[in-house]
Amino acid sequence: MRFILFAIGLFVLAGCGFHLRGPQPLAFSTIHIGAGQYSPLGVALRRQVALSGSTKVEEDPAKAETKLVILANQRSREILSLTATGRVREYELTQLIRFSLVDTQGKELLVPTSLTVRREYTFDDEQVLGKEQEELLLFEDMQNDLVRQMMRRLAVWRRP
Repeated sequence: MRFILFAIGLFVLAGCGFHLRGPQPLAFSTIHIGAGQYSPLGVALRRQVALSGSTKVEEDPAKAETKLVILANQRSREILSLTATGRVREYELTQLIRFSLVDTQGKELLVPTSLTVRREYTFDDEQVLGKEQEELLLFEDMQNDLVRQMMRRLAVWRRP
């Protein structure tokens, strides 16, 4: 009886069309990424474009079919709350990326778009080194999240 229920469950799951999201192909064959080749943002973007399988990163902007222009990449940290003694208890980390996509003539294919991610974390004066490391890891996670959002925006763009 258990085997039959398990088999029925497998058939239902297989029949619903569920599959993991794979790489998202982009509508252009080459792209120039306007972020430093060795900067964390540039490395993450180049890796994601390479994973798309359909687009090649071109380091020479004159040879690229499209250009991803990074207009802003800003990080900030704000105090959210204080203890009764006036020490910081919580911080809010924010990262904003503003970008656009242009063709070889400079015509905007994707209007300037802003993406923002926020994270909160508690701070402890007795664990300063650990909290600094936590902040760096949070910023890295936030940047990866923003890169995935950018790739989704680029993947939905289609030629007019």
